[in-house]
Amino acid sequence: MKKIRVLIVEDSRVIRQFLEHIIARDPRLEIAGAVETAEEALRILDRVAPDVISMDIRLPGMNGFEATEQIMRERPTPVVVVSASVEREDLQITMNALRAGALTVLEKPTGVTSSEYEALAERLCTQLAIMSQVKVVRRRIEVRPEMPRPERRSTARVTGFRALGIVSSTGGPNALTQVLGGLGPGFPLPILAVQHIASSFLEGFAAWLASVCPFSVQIVRERTLLTPGKIYLAAQDYHLLAENGSVRLDRGNPVCAQRPSGTVLFESMAAAFGSQAMGVLLTGMGDDGAEGLLRVRQSGGYTIAEDESTAIVYGMPAEAVRLGGVSESLPLPAIAPRILELTMLRSEVA
Repeated sequence: MKKIRVLIVEDSRVIRQFLEHIIARDPRLEIAGAVETAEEALRILDRVAPDVISMDIRLPGMNGFEATEQIMRERPTPVVVVSASVEREDLQITMNALRAGALTVLEKPTGVTSSEYEALAERLCTQLAIMSQVKVVRRRIEVRPEMPRPERRSTARVTGFRALGIVSSTGGPNALTQVLGGLGPGFPLPILAVQHIASSFLEGFAAWLASVCPFSVQIVRERTLLTPGKIYLAAQDYHLLAENGSVRLDRGNPVCAQRPSGTVLFESMAAAFGSQAMGVLLTGMGDDGAEGLLRVRQSGGYTIAEDESTAIVYGMPAEAVRLGGVSESLPLPAIAPRILELTMLRSEVA
């Protein structure tokens, strides 16, 4: 079986050699190259032709976000961000790298004495193997590190829906910001969101999301009343559940290997809001969210899945379609306009 070729971009010689050791011992993988700068990675990219890139974020010269942006413009290749830092500046770079086309972010294994070393090493190699199969496409749209937040405007519009749930995974940050940006600051529903991301990056993800979309973002830590035009995320390693006009956390078992799980969120929305729930399932690997989306549709709510034509990974949406849980599949640019249309239609009927 042909091995998967990995290019490592890491400025620390010790960590670079450490990553080489981890990757070389995995029978699925082989080292295509190991460099300390993004500039060097770009110079050898065509020659070494990696199947996937392990990308550090803080690099001398060009950082990981800028490198990812250039790779996606010139020679699209799956990029996995591997970072140990949760400092605010580094997290901003990490999240923008995801928005520029990187597929996922993983914690960097820190040493053989770490109690979590083996689990992190296995997760790294498995994710590199999986992401190497993703078909990435050339991206020409410039991604700015930070977007000005649109001025909030109040809305008196009443909608027949009570909440919007959005679930995403691999490729999700970019898809999520496109949908949220398209809804605009006057959107009249609370937004309950699940994005699969390493728990150590949650705080940075929330801060970044608030900086690039027209909504405030809250990490839920206790039962909280829902407010229109606000995004709610679960605290790390908890499920997010809707209950009537509020959200709460739950420490139940992982579902579809995820906690928070999109299926748990959607099922709670179906129970709490019935036909007044709207669920959107975006790009992602696996099947999380599919069963839950079916429950929303069965309860009379409206469900949208991202179409295969735009999904970075058409796993979760495909499973929802297969189960019959999707009212309609739409390409990413059409999802926000359709959500706005549906809220207007319901308000007119009401």
